[in-house]
Amino acid sequence: MIVLASSILVACGGRTTAGTARATIPRNATLRVAAESLSSAGLVGSPMLFRIYAKIRGGGRSIRPGTYVLRRDVGWKGILDALNGGKGLVHTVTIPEGFSLPQIVRAVSVRLQVPVESVEAAVRDSTWRRRFDIPSSSLEGYLFPDTYTLPEGSSAAEAVSLMARRFEQAWKPEWTARLDTLGLSRHDALTLASIVEREAKLPEERPVIAGVYLNRLRDGMRLQADPTVQYALPAHQARLFYKDLRVKSPYNTYIHKGLPPGPIASPGVPSIVAALYPARVPYKYFVAFPDGHHEFRATVRQHEVAVAAARKAWAAYYLAHPIDTATAPGAASIAATPATKPATKTKRAK
Repeated sequence: MIVLASSILVACGGRTTAGTARATIPRNATLRVAAESLSSAGLVGSPMLFRIYAKIRGGGRSIRPGTYVLRRDVGWKGILDALNGGKGLVHTVTIPEGFSLPQIVRAVSVRLQVPVESVEAAVRDSTWRRRFDIPSSSLEGYLFPDTYTLPEGSSAAEAVSLMARRFEQAWKPEWTARLDTLGLSRHDALTLASIVEREAKLPEERPVIAGVYLNRLRDGMRLQADPTVQYALPAHQARLFYKDLRVKSPYNTYIHKGLPPGPIASPGVPSIVAALYPARVPYKYFVAFPDGHHEFRATVRQHEVAVAAARKAWAAYYLAHPIDTATAPGAASIAATPATKPATKTKRAK
């Protein structure tokens, strides 16, 4: 007994390793599971001794579940007090590349357990919009995709500010210099990058897609980008039909020339780089195939041949996957002949 007590006294004094560690305590976890989680995180050396210590202290039954970030040198008393009081609890919010603002709002609201209205107000904060010189009414495109860790009790405004600061840190000075070469504002470049983000399925195609869009812009052609229509619709639709292409919105690049008023999603670094350093290609059209790749063409006639091949590929795909429609382009994308249908000058098979 004396040896056991001595072992506990030695162990509970805390580790000399500096820094912090993250440990997740599952909901309804037993003391044994909690101790194992702490051990895996490097916060306690012996799960068994920690369980004994917690039982002696009477704190093993009121551990709060969640993810904790704790100092490694805090000692067992500090760890147990934190678990019982929820001190050090954090919330993790992951924003994937290509998330739109409504998706970000939902993610922040759910993960931080704050009202949606508070997040919606935060993403329209005028201070950040002035700081970034954003001409549109929200921070769409400026909340950097990443994984964020926020302390328990963090507000929506704190989460949005963290994401905006991360964008500020990620933006490189040489990118600003590059804007002059392209004749684009940062807002324009992010808008283009967001379309590329939503359009590209293969990483290597991002610069080519950006090049196609810039070619169309320079030639005064409408972009006719499906992701902008999906953004303009009241609810997201994986497949678009001809009626969708007529939706009245400044974001609908089927009916409005030039770029939309602002980004349609949060682009990641690869898509931003693609927009700033596009491939120098002659293409003005492209069509999607079931495996995710696009065929790029310079003329309408060449594009029509690619469209015919795409139709056959999609028809075969539908035969093999009759209920899988989520990844396919809509009827407007695979059923139209460019010379005869409403979407005649698109870069895809429309």
